[in-house]
Amino acid sequence: MTKITRLFDFPYYQLEKNNLPDALVTKYNGEWIKTSTQEYLDKANAISRALIKMGVEKNDKIAIISSNNRTEWNIMDIGALQTGAQTVPIYPTISEQDYEYILNHSESKYCFVSDAEVLRKLNLIKANVPSLVEVYTFDEISGEKNWKELLATGQDTSTQNFVEERKNNVKASDLATIIYTSGTTGKPKGVMLSHNNIVSNVLDSSDRIPIAEGSAKAMSFLPICHIFERVILYIYQYYSISIYFAESIDKISDNFKEVKPDVFTVVPRLLEKVYDKIYAKGTELTGIKKKLFFWAIDLGLKYEPYGKNGFWYEFQLKIARKLIFSKWQEALGGNVKILVSGSAALQTRLTRVFAAAGMPVMEGYGLTETSPVISVNDMRNHMFRIGSVGKLIKNVEVKIAEDGEILCKGPNVMMGYYKDEQQTADVIKDGYFHTGDIGEFDKDGFLRITDRKKEMFKTSGGKYVAPQILENTFKQSRFIEQIMVIGEGQKMPAAFIQPSFEFVKEWATIHKINIGTTNEELISNTEVLKRIQQEIDEYNKKFGNWEQVKRFELTPEVWSIDGGELTPTLKMKRKVILEKYKDLYNKIYN
Repeated sequence: MTKITRLFDFPYYQLEKNNLPDALVTKYNGEWIKTSTQEYLDKANAISRALIKMGVEKNDKIAIISSNNRTEWNIMDIGALQTGAQTVPIYPTISEQDYEYILNHSESKYCFVSDAEVLRKLNLIKANVPSLVEVYTFDEISGEKNWKELLATGQDTSTQNFVEERKNNVKASDLATIIYTSGTTGKPKGVMLSHNNIVSNVLDSSDRIPIAEGSAKAMSFLPICHIFERVILYIYQYYSISIYFAESIDKISDNFKEVKPDVFTVVPRLLEKVYDKIYAKGTELTGIKKKLFFWAIDLGLKYEPYGKNGFWYEFQLKIARKLIFSKWQEALGGNVKILVSGSAALQTRLTRVFAAAGMPVMEGYGLTETSPVISVNDMRNHMFRIGSVGKLIKNVEVKIAEDGEILCKGPNVMMGYYKDEQQTADVIKDGYFHTGDIGEFDKDGFLRITDRKKEMFKTSGGKYVAPQILENTFKQSRFIEQIMVIGEGQKMPAAFIQPSFEFVKEWATIHKINIGTTNEELISNTEVLKRIQQEIDEYNKKFGNWEQVKRFELTPEVWSIDGGELTPTLKMKRKVILEKYKDLYNKIYN
């Protein structure tokens, strides 16, 4: 049996145990096209042969930018890794400037893109990337080189011995991939992960997935360029779970009904959307149906695992599952056994209500730098605790620093940041990776995340937002004196704004707008609000959709040292401001 030490060993291991007819399944032109384990490897080997013929050497970089998860991504991943090259997955929706930076920083030699839109963005900056030899597309695009050309080039199996030689020279300790994450400075950081970093993380966390080997289907739709979804896909391959790639978020409801998956991963924002949609439908009901619906929801919000609420609660829950929650299950295909959530904090109300509905959400914790899993919940053996991110996985050690920061050590900790020894030394000290998160263990060993050491935060969609970059940009407006971007764990970023009262008064005088005499009147004036909205809209254009400020509230006070909003060096006291304006916060998000 293949011993798994490198990422490309996973499909070989699967082939020996279960040659799945539907190892990877993607929908093309309305039809689900299945790729067997054998075909997956045959194509990956053809890609390896073609790349070697094209002059790809060990340690060359191959970038992949795809708008959706698909079979081709996985074949390219294995095909490239077998040659000793490294893959550089790039998030499709970042700006073309970031494309340019990442491709240049990684010195990518080839780039594979999914579709016309990604190609359009790439073409805008391609001339500025001297290392780039050629670009290939997955979709058929007129006049463009297609990835199938590599499959044709690699058809001749007589050169497979060169591939075997390359594979044999790839060590577990070798670099496998560089994943670029947003940096607070604005420039993405290249996280270097070795084969062993990721393989160890797959093997050490795989026993937390309670799905029988070789008999289940998974739906994949979270971006594969993120290490969270990528590791999950390797786990599926390890367990011989068939992987179906959703067409898009818009079509996901239909895909669930067609595929009927047993397992899939989510980010909290997606669960919020599902819950909000279900809740909205419930409000449209009438009479006894409406009463039953909200009775079931109330019951779900009180859920505790392992029958802690007693016999009467469990009896009512059985009825609620039959009458109400079974419809939720049907909406997700009817077979869902488990959901895995990562990437941002999950609201406990969602953990409770989905577990009550018979679709438990197992929340985990980790970072790109830790490949990513540090801890994860497991429904079995009393390893599930609501409000926690579970217990540590095997071979991973965590200690809590004096200031409460979570420090992690283990085979999953990255090799470092690519071409940046200083930043690497800043976060890895004495073998421990400093996560920047504050946390604690409860008496039973469950890890809880209580705060963020860094100001950077994640929305409930799992997207990082660097508030300082946004704030510094918005403060370029003459209408804005101070701005604090908020939105940790929420569906969107928003902001508290202290207007430049002096300038707004000048502007109002010029435009003959009556804004009253007090700051309170000024901040509620519709013309002022409209004008500041224009400023927000203009500066938002500089940022990705997920980090744009979607709502704001103006504050009547001038933020100052005396008022307690600013430090002596004029830095914002974020916790103080958040506490002071909690009513405005609730107005924005509730």
